[in-house]
Amino acid sequence: MRILIAEDEEDLNDIITQKLSSDGYSVDSCHDGAEAIDILSYTDYDAIILDIMMPKADGFEVLKKLRSSGKKTPVLFLTARDAVTDRVKGLDLGANDYLVKPFSFEELTARIRVMTRTSFGSAENVLRVADLSLDCSSQKVQRANREIALSAKEYALLEYLMHNKGTVLSREKIENHIWNFDYEGGTNVVDVYISYLRKKIDGDNPVKLIHTVRGRGYVLREENEK
Repeated sequence: MRILIAEDEEDLNDIITQKLSSDGYSVDSCHDGAEAIDILSYTDYDAIILDIMMPKADGFEVLKKLRSSGKKTPVLFLTARDAVTDRVKGLDLGANDYLVKPFSFEELTARIRVMTRTSFGSAENVLRVADLSLDCSSQKVQRANREIALSAKEYALLEYLMHNKGTVLSREKIENHIWNFDYEGGTNVVDVYISYLRKKIDGDNPVKLIHTVRGRGYVLREENEK
């Protein structure tokens, strides 16, 4: 999942970025509302964390711009302003959730999981395709009840494929959701990580789940699905 954090407190911004990155998220960050509006005009995210009190444009203005552009990206307001009127205003403008500082990172990540789960139409934290399962809470991956160890990027890629099971995803779309602006790797990074996943997820299993669609990209599905 790719997340944007717009928070003007630099220390807090850095801590959230580091925490979410260590949990396998691809994270971009900025420190004022104007920059957030600019980034959101050309980049799609799976979730956005917005502070309300930011310079140049507050969180409410960022949210207005986002929703007026037609984007339905889940938004969580993270702020010290806990007045009911502020919470109501944010929710009425189209925010999905609201978390008041100080907060626990366990609660923040749980709320992110709920928002993204809802946006992808999932009813629970455990994703399943055939005998493959992925627990978004514990980040445990199993196939045929055998636990599979994945790197952070491998996990992020698999989670994205499973959230979009049955949908062909282009290399560009995968790269844009799994890697952030700081990435400076090769142009074949998606192919490389798909290869890593195939070895771990499919391996010698006669039923393959990760498929190449020539000229279009990759899809996670059972072999008999079209």
